[in-house]
Amino acid sequence: MSNVRAFLDMLAVSEGTADHGDDGYNVIVGGELFHSYADHPRVLVTLNRKGLKSTAAGRYQFLARTWDALAARLGLHDFSPRNQDLAAIELIRERHALDDVNAGRFDAAVTKCAPIWASLPGAGYGQRERSLVDLRKAYVAAGGIMS
Repeated sequence: MSNVRAFLDMLAVSEGTADHGDDGYNVIVGGELFHSYADHPRVLVTLNRKGLKSTAAGRYQFLARTWDALAARLGLHDFSPRNQDLAAIELIRERHALDDVNAGRFDAAVTKCAPIWASLPGAGYGQRERSLVDLRKAYVAAGGIMS
């Protein structure tokens, strides 16, 4: 499970939430903080001059619609840090990357998860993507072991 925790910590670094608020769990896209874990904050933020809008929130920057689907499927009743972790792990599992994470196949796991998190290299959302080298460093610094 230590590789899973390290991968989650790396995602927070990648998404830019790790050093904000409550370890990133209460961050709204753009850097504002929310103050209740009762539910996803559902704040629509305009991110750039092109008019890109997002409801991303939490340590792993869940869109409201993604959160709603995960919460219903997993029976999550609030947006607490524990539930955000469980939902992120579910997304990793759905991308068939959880075995890679557990086995330390970091690059393979990142590649499989890139369609979920816009900050991962190769995501292709037209947003800032982090370098694989920097993400490897964040993963190892968080205690992750690569095979």
